[in-house]
Amino acid sequence: MTTIAKVEAREILDSRGLPTVEVALETGKGAKVIASVPSGASTGKNEAHELRDGEKRFGGKGVRRAVENINGEIARALTGASAKDAGEVGSGDAEGKEFDQRSLDVALIALDGTPDKSRLGANAILAVSLAFARAAATETDAGTGKLGVPLYSYSNTLANQSIAADARFASLGQIAPSLPTPSFNVLNGGKHADSGLSIQEFMLVPQRGTTTERIEVAAACIAKLRDNLHARGLSIGVGDEGGFAPKIGSNEDALDALVAAIIGAGYTTDEVKIAIDAAASSFFQEGKYVLSAQQALSSAELARWYEGLLTKYPIFSLEDPFAEDDWDAFAEFAKKVDGRALVVGDDLLTTNVARMQIAAEKHAVTSALIKPNQIGTVSETIDAVLFARAQGWVPFASHRSGETGDTAIVDIAVGLGCTYLKAGSLARGERVVKYNRLLEIADELVA
Repeated sequence: MTTIAKVEAREILDSRGLPTVEVALETGKGAKVIASVPSGASTGKNEAHELRDGEKRFGGKGVRRAVENINGEIARALTGASAKDAGEVGSGDAEGKEFDQRSLDVALIALDGTPDKSRLGANAILAVSLAFARAAATETDAGTGKLGVPLYSYSNTLANQSIAADARFASLGQIAPSLPTPSFNVLNGGKHADSGLSIQEFMLVPQRGTTTERIEVAAACIAKLRDNLHARGLSIGVGDEGGFAPKIGSNEDALDALVAAIIGAGYTTDEVKIAIDAAASSFFQEGKYVLSAQQALSSAELARWYEGLLTKYPIFSLEDPFAEDDWDAFAEFAKKVDGRALVVGDDLLTTNVARMQIAAEKHAVTSALIKPNQIGTVSETIDAVLFARAQGWVPFASHRSGETGDTAIVDIAVGLGCTYLKAGSLARGERVVKYNRLLEIADELVA
């Protein structure tokens, strides 16, 4: 159990220059940590509510209200500060309240009191939840002198506690930390760039080797892709997630460029495969999927288009191939491509066990994207991963397009045994820091 002595939030900027929330938290034993939360550009309508100010500054995207909620109501509730401290940063631990991760997250959800965390803001709640997790992991035990554990080990302990306590997850047994396969977003489209591509992410996924070797393979393919684009007179500027954003022509042209880069770098398409995040909700208009001015397709026609891509290109994973409420299309497609490619739910599921339950009943997906800020607490994120694993789905941890230097998503992916992790391309500091954290953990786990 951990006592919170102080919690203080402030507004910082994410990788797109937009505000987000950072929290500094201090425990009763003196552990001091900082955590910050990301934000998405392509967001599902069923995600937990990200509280924004709606004022003129930053085009309405300020988060001062979320910060004030942490520094006021949340801080008082967690530290035991008295009502006379209203408006001040909580401190003092007047009531000596103790929490573990689950009780902390339950308290935050109850304090908010809404089904989507819209009163206090999911961004406020998650920032506190992540900070608490980091503090609880690293806190020094004054009685034993023990220095704590890495965040991935802490996450793994929480997962195994949940398995033992929740009948839904009993079939899983104990899980161990494991290294996810990194998935590199090397061409950006959709809402992540102005490339003109309807597909949002084109990713390269090395299939073999250590974490270090997979990153080296990705770097070689990315370098070849850069050279090829430059030789064609196309832009090698990058989008929100570090991938190139050239006005390349069509989605098929983008896939051809990836295959050429793989082969040109000296690898085969068995050694490096392609994953797609269609983010189809972003091009679903008036009942049609508008891939281009010349392509407006029904769900069935879009499914056939994807099947053609699977035949022609080394694609092993399709994320959000249909709009977030097109359940029947997901289910029919998952059945058709079973064993040939993963069908990954992101906007469809929003890291929400309630929606994942619907997907399980409809057999709509074979993989679940995991984004903590879609649901709003560490405990709920763990539940989502364990639920996915209990269905036999592949858990796929993910960053967001508006990121910070916080690397918690990497530790969570490792601790919960996620099969894949996407953190963008090997460009932009907020992406690279996550791959560096993955390399650091890899060294620890193989030592």
